[in-house]
Amino acid sequence: MTIEAYYDSPKMLKRLHEGPLGVHIDLFAARLLREGHCRQGAWRNLRVACDFSHWLARKRLELNDINEQSIDEYQEFRRRYRCPFLSDRPALIRLLGLLREIDAIPAKPPLALDELEQIVRDFDRYLIQERGLAHVSAVRHVPFARQFLREHCLSGYPQVTSLTGSDVMTFVERHARDHSPQSAKHMCSAIRAFMRFLQYRGYIAADLASCVPGVRAWQFTSLPTYLLPDQVQTVLNGCDRHTSVGRRDYAILLLLARLGLRANEITLLTLDDIDWRIGQLAVHGKGRRRAELPLPAEVGAAMVDYLKHGRPQSGSRRVFLRHLAPHVGFASSAAVSMIATMALTRAGIDNVSHKGAHLFRHSLATQLLRAGASLTQIGQVLRHQDHDTTRIYAKVDIASLRTLGLPWPGGVQ
Repeated sequence: MTIEAYYDSPKMLKRLHEGPLGVHIDLFAARLLREGHCRQGAWRNLRVACDFSHWLARKRLELNDINEQSIDEYQEFRRRYRCPFLSDRPALIRLLGLLREIDAIPAKPPLALDELEQIVRDFDRYLIQERGLAHVSAVRHVPFARQFLREHCLSGYPQVTSLTGSDVMTFVERHARDHSPQSAKHMCSAIRAFMRFLQYRGYIAADLASCVPGVRAWQFTSLPTYLLPDQVQTVLNGCDRHTSVGRRDYAILLLLARLGLRANEITLLTLDDIDWRIGQLAVHGKGRRRAELPLPAEVGAAMVDYLKHGRPQSGSRRVFLRHLAPHVGFASSAAVSMIATMALTRAGIDNVSHKGAHLFRHSLATQLLRAGASLTQIGQVLRHQDHDTTRIYAKVDIASLRTLGLPWPGGVQ
């Protein structure tokens, strides 16, 4: 497929093929078509690429001169002499990536990192490659390590080697109240891991991980927030299943409500994880654990409806894709959480402390408990590795708790 899919004017086709980028404009048009860009969006991408090519020719620049700096210079020119769009830079970055992908221009030079940032990058690799953490978990550790170095090691490597237990305790005491108790506990875990890394790599000799204080956070102090079955159904009914987005969101909400999947598990779901013959779904959960779950008929029908009538054409194997181009899988679990939040808002549900994908997981557990399921059975459905994680749902079983209550001394007043 060439650029004729978007333009048929000989004059415009001739102009598009002029300049240093002219020989690659058909490939760029094919990429836009494959990614599913609408005609208007593709026109803007191609027009800015064409104008950039002519600007390069006027500057007597060749393909090898194209990089982020030349794009910045062209954008400055465009701001002064053209009518720029917000989509201009993404279009040029998309073009730059394509040219590097086919080796038409040199690869992007590595960033010059200072000593502290090199330590942070090494810590990130250590967590993933040597400690076996998932990328999403490593990402949550790195900001605390970077913040610690910026506050206590401004002069670079010499200060890293002279870190003391007092520096560690000062940092934790200073920032413990910046977060909720659970987030503060995670900060302490990240700093402990970072101190172990520094000792492992030989930056420090002492075991400073033992100097990280703990943060007190009482377990089971709150009740799980949940929805009643009729509220869950109201949320589901709020999806417009006559549109592709509505079909996608309905299938996602059913996976949340009927199977209790986590947002990240839905994000990572691929076409290869579905066994339609036996009605089974392979889920990639926490700790890189894989679980086989039965696929209820209602959920399966919603997924089939989306795959047949709502899912855009794409080379991606992810089940759920972005509606807007490029049609690829969600970048993170935040997209699923946002879909759940918007659905709750659309249904007018405001009397909950937290709107998000996990609310449906709590609702499923509560519904199973009230239907007579044991905590062990609920833990198996939700794939909890620790029984204490499931124990919190005992607090919402009011009928069972009432049998344990002692009579008030002297009778009811």
